[in-house]
Amino acid sequence: MAERSFKAEVEQLRIGAGEEFRGEGILAVTKALLQSGVAYVGGYQGSPISHLIDVFSDANDLLAELDVHFEQSASEAAAAAMLAASVNYPLRGAVAWKSVVGTNVASDALSNVASGGVTGGVLVIVGEDYGEGSSIMQERGHAFAMKSQMWLLDPRPNLPSIVNMVEKGFQLSEASHTPVMLELRVRACHLHGRFQAKDNVRPRFTVRDAADNPVRDTERIVLPPANFLHEREKIEQRWPAAIKFVAENKLNERFGPDGGDIGIIVQGGLFNTLNRALELKDLSDSFGNTKLPVYVLNVTYPLIPDEVRDFCAGKRAVLIVEEGQPEFIEHELNTILRRADLNTRIVGKEVLPRAGEYTAQAVGDGVTKFLAQWGGMPAAATAPNDLAALAREVPQRPAGFCTGCPERPLFTAMKLVQRELGQHHVSADIGCHLFSILPPFNIGNTTMGYGLGTAGASAFKRSDGKRAIAVMGDGGFWHNGLTSGIGNAVFNRDDNLTIVVDNGYSAATGGQDLLSSAADNKNRSTKHAIETAARGIGVSWVRSVDDTYDVKRMQDVLREALTTKEKGPKLVIAQSECMLNKQRRTRPLFAKAVKDGKRMVRERFGVDPATCTGDHACIRLSGCPSLTIKPNPDPLKTDPVAHVDNSCVGCGLCGEISHADVLCPSFYKAEIVFNPTWRDRAAAWLRSHLIALFAHG
Repeated sequence: MAERSFKAEVEQLRIGAGEEFRGEGILAVTKALLQSGVAYVGGYQGSPISHLIDVFSDANDLLAELDVHFEQSASEAAAAAMLAASVNYPLRGAVAWKSVVGTNVASDALSNVASGGVTGGVLVIVGEDYGEGSSIMQERGHAFAMKSQMWLLDPRPNLPSIVNMVEKGFQLSEASHTPVMLELRVRACHLHGRFQAKDNVRPRFTVRDAADNPVRDTERIVLPPANFLHEREKIEQRWPAAIKFVAENKLNERFGPDGGDIGIIVQGGLFNTLNRALELKDLSDSFGNTKLPVYVLNVTYPLIPDEVRDFCAGKRAVLIVEEGQPEFIEHELNTILRRADLNTRIVGKEVLPRAGEYTAQAVGDGVTKFLAQWGGMPAAATAPNDLAALAREVPQRPAGFCTGCPERPLFTAMKLVQRELGQHHVSADIGCHLFSILPPFNIGNTTMGYGLGTAGASAFKRSDGKRAIAVMGDGGFWHNGLTSGIGNAVFNRDDNLTIVVDNGYSAATGGQDLLSSAADNKNRSTKHAIETAARGIGVSWVRSVDDTYDVKRMQDVLREALTTKEKGPKLVIAQSECMLNKQRRTRPLFAKAVKDGKRMVRERFGVDPATCTGDHACIRLSGCPSLTIKPNPDPLKTDPVAHVDNSCVGCGLCGEISHADVLCPSFYKAEIVFNPTWRDRAAAWLRSHLIALFAHG
């Protein structure tokens, strides 16, 4: 159950030539792939590209009609390996994943396909979530494109440009026999717009056709002596073919006047941000009619030397707006101009930030500095930067678990156990559970990558038997944790503890189903137990806890795992359904039942302010967004009391941990009855009168 269903939207993918398509960037990419005659699609979910995978999952019927094969891949490496289908066959294929981390996972397959080259067009769609919206290290995919000689498209963020780049990307790949990367930022994935649609195209050659007519070409396999020839082929044939195609098809764009002694070169994906900065200085309008010459790099690699020389010739200075570092494009621009014996000054990181996201303010400040130095604008026009002052005033809001998250009681139990046994090294992993490193839990020493939690703890072996703890999610377990972590621990006879958080979905990437999901999925095979897989590769000490909200049970199992005399890897599987997905699933059903007049009961918790001591240990052991504080109603007490607001989903953790921490029993459970029966009303009347009687007694 993905966090968002596209069942309604995918019907729009059926529209044909002459009709107007309206929708989100991700849907536009899907439509462009179908218009391009894509034969197969694969990928691994992860923001900002998750919804592309979800759209294809929801469009299963349409894909079957068009003979398009879709794989929801086990990892980015599995997705990239699918591109082998385009090496020998004229099959157009596309794969997608989350930016640089996904590309790193897929690098082995990508390096091979980039070396041997392709016959059919290949498009690698990467969600480049650089900046404050990202949950990963601040790196760029540009370096990988250069390293492996894959062409990199960075389309201007509007739907017609994105759709055009998808279609031209396949053609560029086929013209140069090279895989092409298409970079989409968060805003591009989720912007809304319109474009003129075309008919969907059934693949001229399908994967079934390829399977029925095998082709073998040893010159495309990366083994000596062919691999030595691949490098020469890249430089002498593929590169010139790519430059020729980009130039002839005018994939890069020019805005503004042709003349002038200054100009701006910008990555396509940053054009909207640049244009807004110029608009605020009365140098452009909202339609991109700039008063300065602007050269938009919808293809950021390779650069087109003739276009760069033509744009820079006669200009004193050109500003390059390139997000991130190192400044690859800036270096290449300087090289091109020096070889052309042009003295145009390239200005980049000297006026723009060397690191960090290029927000409208950051770009605007850089443009102002550039114009003050080269364009005659007074330096006083630079707007003051109040972000630092604002950051000092606005309280931090660190990421955290959702209300009622089943992972919160797990880390509560871990804190209570470590209070007994002392601190342990905790090797964290990628996923929602990584929020445990932040307050109030402060659990987790390192994280090395998706599914690598157990491998990250493998170096910690102590003769005194104090075990390191590794944590991974069910998504990470199936991604590569089973082999890189659990299998590695079995083989090396590690004695550490691994906790697999099994919440039923790939929750951190949008709630997609997994091999171990309990949900029925008509297009995927589910209900394969994590415990069965772990025991199958040799783990003998396994405990499954099917209700993480039972903090006492969680404590007992963790304590046993950390103190047992039995040697070998230990595995605790902490199971409870992701509360966010559970609410998405049950709330519509609950609301419908209430509307239909059925008696329904909703549970929630509260705090008796007269009983609460104001200790707040419950908050320190939970951090639930619904658990907060309010002023003490007792005028003789100054400490605020705990309070549960109406966002409570009734998981019961707050009450559980109040007793675990030996606090006063101030928590109570309330039942809110919808469409009450006469018995409910009578019971409520009786309770209220009894309470009033005892209160006055």
